[in-house]
Amino acid sequence: MSLAFVRCFRKDAFPRKIDKESLRHQRATTLPPPVTVTPTLPTAATDIVAKTSSVYPKQFQSVVKGRSKRALGNYFGLENFGVNHTTLSPGGSSALLHHHLKQDELVYILQGTATLHLGNEKIEMKSGSCIGFPAGHGVGHCIVNQSDSDVVYLEIGDRTRGDKVDYPGVDLKAFEKDGKWYFTHKDGTLYKE
Repeated sequence: MSLAFVRCFRKDAFPRKIDKESLRHQRATTLPPPVTVTPTLPTAATDIVAKTSSVYPKQFQSVVKGRSKRALGNYFGLENFGVNHTTLSPGGSSALLHHHLKQDELVYILQGTATLHLGNEKIEMKSGSCIGFPAGHGVGHCIVNQSDSDVVYLEIGDRTRGDKVDYPGVDLKAFEKDGKWYFTHKDGTLYKE
């Protein structure tokens, strides 16, 4: 048990009489102002518009043909992490083999059988299996659908600013600046849009 926890429950840690005005002043000066959020209603993930486009430079976009993403986190206005409900049709891929410097990722398979490419390994993932990719681990990963039916999964990642992504095996790197992704060759030269 930590000292801080013990202190919270010592008898002499609490005043016998609470001065409400003093408490109100303390709250007003120490707590951030309340945030007004208009909650949205529960929504079926499949009712959120799917995106099939990619931010990759044109010569790499064919890799993610057959992938559709429903940006659940964006739909609900989440700022600290993103959640995508992603479907890969047979032959589809989640991304190029990649790894992030600053952002964590987690994948949870909802439906179907996927093949995880993790470095040089290929690992089967079935419905109910999941894997996390800690920031900076340095091992490339992507999900590929080598089956005859759709693979549906959730991908969850934080939105740490200033992230960098490396794509092993191809002449591509990426970096995020002010909410926008930029793609470069390995030598740092920007890809033209």
